[in-house]
Amino acid sequence: MVAEVDAAGRARRERLRGRAAEMFAQGVGPVEVAAALEVSTKSAYQWRRAWVAGGVRALASQGPSGPDPKLSDEQLERLRARLEQGPAAAGYSQDQRWTLARVATLIGSMFHVRVGLTTTWQAMQRLGYTSQLPVHRAAERDEQAVAHWRRYRWPGLKESRVG
Repeated sequence: MVAEVDAAGRARRERLRGRAAEMFAQGVGPVEVAAALEVSTKSAYQWRRAWVAGGVRALASQGPSGPDPKLSDEQLERLRARLEQGPAAAGYSQDQRWTLARVATLIGSMFHVRVGLTTTWQAMQRLGYTSQLPVHRAAERDEQAVAHWRRYRWPGLKESRVG
C-alpha cells in the first residue's frame, strides 16, 4: 500500500529533487546522487532523465496523486452541519448512530452524487471523524440511580458472594 503524502512531504521531496538537479548540473552521476541523497538509484536515474528532458521544472511536484475528492470543502462543511443534527433529523429514529451506509445515503440525498463506503469513510476522515464502537445505553437511563446502586448496593452484593 502506498502512503499518502501531504503538502509538507511533497515540498520536502521537491527540495530533494532540486538538490539532485544541482548535482546533475555539476556532472555528478545518478549513482553518486542516489548515495549522497539516500534515495534509490532507480529514482536518481528517473530524476536525471526528467532533468535532461525538461530541466529543474521537470522535477517539480505534480501535486497530490489520484483523483480529486468527490466532495468539495464547502460540501463537507454542509455535511458536517447535517451530521451534527443527528441521525433522527435524517429520519433514522430507531437507532441513533451514524453508519457509513447512512452517511453515504445522506451524501446522495444532499449532493445528488452516489458514493461508495470507501469514499464515505475518506470524507468522514477529512471531517476529523474516527471509527467508534457504539455505546449501547437506554435512552431512559437514570444516571443518579445507577450511581446510587453502584455505591450502596453493589458492594454488599460483592461481599455476599460465596467463593
